[in-house]
Amino acid sequence: MAKRKLSQPLPACAVSGVLEAGCDEAGRGCLAGPVFAAAVILPDDFTHPWLNDSKQLSEGRRMELRPIIQWQALAWAIGTASPEEIDEINILNASILAMHRALDALQLRPGAIAVDGNRFKPYADIPHTTYIKGDGRFANIAAASILAKTCRDEYMLAAAVEYPGYDWESNKGYPTEAHREAIHRLGLTPLHRKTFRC
Repeated sequence: MAKRKLSQPLPACAVSGVLEAGCDEAGRGCLAGPVFAAAVILPDDFTHPWLNDSKQLSEGRRMELRPIIQWQALAWAIGTASPEEIDEINILNASILAMHRALDALQLRPGAIAVDGNRFKPYADIPHTTYIKGDGRFANIAAASILAKTCRDEYMLAAAVEYPGYDWESNKGYPTEAHREAIHRLGLTPLHRKTFRC
């Protein structure tokens, strides 16, 4: 696939002519908090010059894009899997579970599913395709990555008030030095993933 120019908007979806849901997750590499996933169905003609993989965008730009996505999407939904579920079934399966829950919550039934990454489990009887770095290739996956990331960040900011001292305001549960030091000093919270190396 030819490298996309920075000024060239992402195509809305991988398969046009069907209601294709883009799926992505946020929080796989964290030590604490749920994993969040989003499913987004965009119109075939949707374009936006800023839309890209959420990791390539500033927090401010992600927050600017979020209401645009929510307003212009044909359907969108969020799904989560808890730290307990992550510990029980592992983070890969929990990420897929969260994506399935997001698909469950869509107000429209998609005719196809496009998933960021290379692993997924069949959902109902709907065909799916995985795309490595799909969040930088298709707008519906990029939109899902932005919604999953911003919703998870909001959750962790609220959790930081309930469990102060872990610097979740900044690290959002990722394994920074300050977060690891706080675990050794304060111990684990109910939101920590017990099977992860802390």
